[in-house]
Amino acid sequence: MTLGIVGESAVADWIRDAAETETDVAHASASAVVAADPESVVAVGESALLALGREGLDAPVLPVDAGPGYGGVSLDASESGPTGDDSDSTDTPTSTDDSTPTKAERERLSSALDALLAREFDTDSRTLLAVTVDGERVGPALADVMLITAEPARISEYAVRSRGERVARFRADGVVVSTPTGSLGYGRNAGGPLLEPGSGVVGVVPVAPFAVNVDHWVLSADRPVTLTVERDEGEVSLLLDDRTVRRVSPHTAVEVVEDGSLDVVRVTESRPFFER
Repeated sequence: MTLGIVGESAVADWIRDAAETETDVAHASASAVVAADPESVVAVGESALLALGREGLDAPVLPVDAGPGYGGVSLDASESGPTGDDSDSTDTPTSTDDSTPTKAERERLSSALDALLAREFDTDSRTLLAVTVDGERVGPALADVMLITAEPARISEYAVRSRGERVARFRADGVVVSTPTGSLGYGRNAGGPLLEPGSGVVGVVPVAPFAVNVDHWVLSADRPVTLTVERDEGEVSLLLDDRTVRRVSPHTAVEVVEDGSLDVVRVTESRPFFER
């Protein structure tokens, strides 16, 4: 068995050292880990998990400290460890990316790692989105797809279409399409709904709309949701998850549709989805 680990931090190093006593470990970039064909993967941090989604990982992945919406093991000090008590007279209450895990965090990580290596876990299937621009595939997204006006204090006009019908047209700084996984991120910050994983839908939310009565929408993900820039008053950029991928010109179709999934490991220590 090979366990993959993606992420660069003291927490990732601790997980690698702990796992090496039990199994073969590939601790590397997302692309290198996927190439190693691991049986399971630990992703430390949100960026590591998003990178694995881009690489088309087939193995189940345990997120660690990835934030709300992703599940996995949280190292938030406000949450208790496996024993229900995070107190420790010799450790600080929380760790950072550059510090070793505290005693309570080590206990939580160790318990989750044991379950992962023993294959004693469930999985949640998280939607991946395929994104095309004018018919050309530009990449997948696990959390969200966003068109955003790059210049400060400049707005543009956007249109949203679903199943061949226009859903809305509005002036705003941008528009975001969120999967259920990403609905606790940009979509929520823009006033959108929280979407349950496995519901087969995406949330579409204007970002800082010019009008005060602009709605947000829950649309089916099994057919393309099409975004267009109707009027460009500043450069409009396309973001997929945590990456800016290109500029989008007016009247160019950006299509977003469900295309595969990523299996996220759920263990006793995993953060509940709706916990914020």
